[in-house]
Amino acid sequence: MKTKTILSVLIILLSVTATKAQNKKEVIGYFANWQIYARGGVFQPQSIDYSNYTILNYSFLKTDTLGNISGVDPWADSLMLRGAIDWGKPQPAYIKNTSLIDYAHLWGVKVLPVIGGWTLSDNFSKLASNPKAIANFSHNCVELIRKYQFDGIDIDWEYPTYKDHSGNPEDKQNFTKLMQSIRDSIDAYGKKENQDYLLMAAFGANPSQMNGIEYDKVKDILDYINLMTYDYNGTWGEKSNHHSPLYSSEPDSAGSLDWSFRLLTEKHNIPAHKINIGTGFYARTYRCVTEIQEEGHCGTDNKTFPYYDGKPMYWRVMEEAHNYEDKWDDIAKMSYMINKKDSSMISYENEKAVRLKAEYALKFKAAGIIIWDISGDYISAKPGSLVIKDTPLARQIREVFQLTSGDRIKKKYH
Repeated sequence: MKTKTILSVLIILLSVTATKAQNKKEVIGYFANWQIYARGGVFQPQSIDYSNYTILNYSFLKTDTLGNISGVDPWADSLMLRGAIDWGKPQPAYIKNTSLIDYAHLWGVKVLPVIGGWTLSDNFSKLASNPKAIANFSHNCVELIRKYQFDGIDIDWEYPTYKDHSGNPEDKQNFTKLMQSIRDSIDAYGKKENQDYLLMAAFGANPSQMNGIEYDKVKDILDYINLMTYDYNGTWGEKSNHHSPLYSSEPDSAGSLDWSFRLLTEKHNIPAHKINIGTGFYARTYRCVTEIQEEGHCGTDNKTFPYYDGKPMYWRVMEEAHNYEDKWDDIAKMSYMINKKDSSMISYENEKAVRLKAEYALKFKAAGIIIWDISGDYISAKPGSLVIKDTPLARQIREVFQLTSGDRIKKKYH
């Protein structure tokens, strides 16, 4: 009888453990290195709430057409990736265990470098068409991992075949070749180090961007597909609209997270557990030239914005909220604000909107969520203060996913 009881308990424990493993969700936060200069330097490695994330993507590094990888801000890169400077020693010298990666690894959070980005994608097309450049690039990806103890590689090519970024039709096949080469290289290095390294990439959420990818092949190469389900609308349009709605305002219409997720899973046959859906911790603001209609729609002139170049961070929106009337679109599941006095509209994700996205990820068994960028919801104790009191948007995701701290990641000295 006792043996049966013990076996039953073991089976239950194993079942619970397996369920927890299956339900584990990723929260991938993009860390934009230029944010260390903002708000008087409040956003530093030591001020990050690492309990909110499972992976941090350090943004951005760049490549040339020959596959050489470099940073875009040497000062920020040194502080973030090497640590605080030890001025009492001959330079360069850094205080141990003070880099972004050091802090993250203490919390069991992985860190990946993001190579590319919207303004740094022009060289990918030529690089990916050259086998020697691909080999060099893949080698340099391994060197990044070795040098800084990154936990993998993230590629942000925006977008294969996109003409405005020097793309051409051959990019579709060449992107696959590039990803396969990186995969082979980091796997070979990981075998020597007895460690698995992640490979992921960011992808556009519209059909034209999806059509530039061989998804049937790429899905088996990448660990994760990070779907940028934000910026569906912005100041480039002729009217205001939600920039990152969960659902389309009109049935079966384009331009929402749900619409893009279904395109990827149903048309391109990507397993949901490979996809991280996106949330934006920033807003899009509009100056209206016509009367503001229901759901915040209005005609815009595309030239003037209420403030901050039409793209303020969430914390800034909260500081300005007293000037606006807060609204909710229950169809799109999206928050927005209007100010009829100065004819302006703000599209942003509040705590409710972000929480619904996290619940969507659970319901439809997505891998998790990506955040652009994590500095957006670090709320100061008072405006201008260097003391952070809360991260309300990330907290919604953490609560829904029931995140727990991961195992500390051991350092490998070279």
